[in-house]
Amino acid sequence: MEVLPLAFTSGWASGLNAYATVLALGLLGRFAGLEAVPEALQRTDLLIVAGVLALIEFFADKIPYVDTAWDGISTVLRPVAGATIGALLAGTQGDLMMVALAAVGGVTALVSHLIKAGLRLAINTSPEPVTNIGASVLEDSTAVGVTTLAILFPVPAAIIAGALLLIGIIVAAWAFKRILRGWAAFHRWYAKRTADAEMST
Repeated sequence: MEVLPLAFTSGWASGLNAYATVLALGLLGRFAGLEAVPEALQRTDLLIVAGVLALIEFFADKIPYVDTAWDGISTVLRPVAGATIGALLAGTQGDLMMVALAAVGGVTALVSHLIKAGLRLAINTSPEPVTNIGASVLEDSTAVGVTTLAILFPVPAAIIAGALLLIGIIVAAWAFKRILRGWAAFHRWYAKRTADAEMST
């Protein structure tokens, strides 16, 4: 049942950065010969697409308010990625296992994504960009690092991911008012950009 903690961990990582998670898994499977990685994740076309999207997210995720817009787009994509990875991990273990692992990966990715998006809204209330960039780098490196650990040591990685998920929930609850202020600030930013775009046309 090592696939269960792997599905949980990859789902959590997908909620932070789905493309980097898919890329890390695919590269580990293809070049490190790790059998735990499904062959579908090792395809050249998938690795290229994941690499390009991971590069786009690398820059978009470090710009205040652009990161929130990107998170909005990713609200569907990250849970789908987590669910897909979970389903692929099930392999030939049967439809019930596939549904179960897809649910674990998808739900975990959704919760992780909502925490990330909320905390980034809170961080965006800070006037300086350093905090935003630092948070993004920390998210990316943690997602890739814990995903890599999960392939080698699934259970310890799942424990770490679970602890980080719990900490994220606690911090998000503590920062809830600041998240609301960040959401209001994002709406003002979006309205200004929309108005400027309309004036320029």
